Amino acid sequence: MKNCNLCPNACRADRTARAGVCGVTDKIRIAKYYPHMYEEPVISGTKGSGTIFFCGCSLQCVFCQNYEVSRAKRGKEITPKELADIFRDLEERGVHNINLVTATHYADRVVEALDIYRPALPVLWNTHGYETEETLDMLENYVDIWLPDMKFCDPAVAARYCRRENYFEYAAKAVARMCEKEPVFENGLMKQGTIVRHLVLPQNLDNTMKILDWFAPLKDKAYLSLLSQYTPFGKIGNYPELQRRLTVREYKKAVDYALSLGIENLFVQDMRSSGEEYIPAWDY
Repeated sequence: MKNCNLCPNACRADRTARAGVCGVTDKIRIAKYYPHMYEEPVISGTKGSGTIFFCGCSLQCVFCQNYEVSRAKRGKEITPKELADIFRDLEERGVHNINLVTATHYADRVVEALDIYRPALPVLWNTHGYETEETLDMLENYVDIWLPDMKFCDPAVAARYCRRENYFEYAAKAVARMCEKEPVFENGLMKQGTIVRHLVLPQNLDNTMKILDWFAPLKDKAYLSLLSQYTPFGKIGNYPELQRRLTVREYKKAVDYALSLGIENLFVQDMRSSGEEYIPAWDY
């Protein structure tokens, strides 16, 4: 944390003294934890996914659905020991897994917490996909389920929405590595494996098709979750294409193309899944 390189930004910030590019110091900050019922069915099941939302983000997309959290405008500071206590609390509530949302910039602190208390549940790494090989090495023996986004293929699109032209360069390697974890299911729930998520954005079908082409060779190793839930949010005043929801026609084209590539391990969403009512009410 004194010379931070946990994510591809490699900002080298001394996060014991100041915030890095991710917007936070070395102190863990969370905005909410609870049993979350709106992940993929094999993740949420009937009792929910034990989801912890971490503050700050090393990517910070302009359209982020959790904008206040990713910009660290809110949140409660906790210690690794308190994070371990949250793992225990969620486990005792009967959730199906521990779901760590956007925790890359706290990866070493998460490992510290898991060393204090390792729940007898799958640990799920819910990430934007912008990861380094070194951080994945650190996490390998702790994570059972990878849940990465694959957001952008075109460097120009990545530069426009998150100022990271190199997003695909890093995410493609990281997500392909995650897809090597063999899927294991028990009683309809994923216990191990990878689900790659892609949020279809309005007027961005070319980017989506390129992502699907990239994923096709991995279709027998991992699952794909094609999301229709885009909701206009964040700081999108200068992005006219993002100021509306996805159309049925756009989403159908994406789903049809995925199926044409033989992608059968596929989760799709009802178009009614978009809307601010699905954005959590933050506790801190």
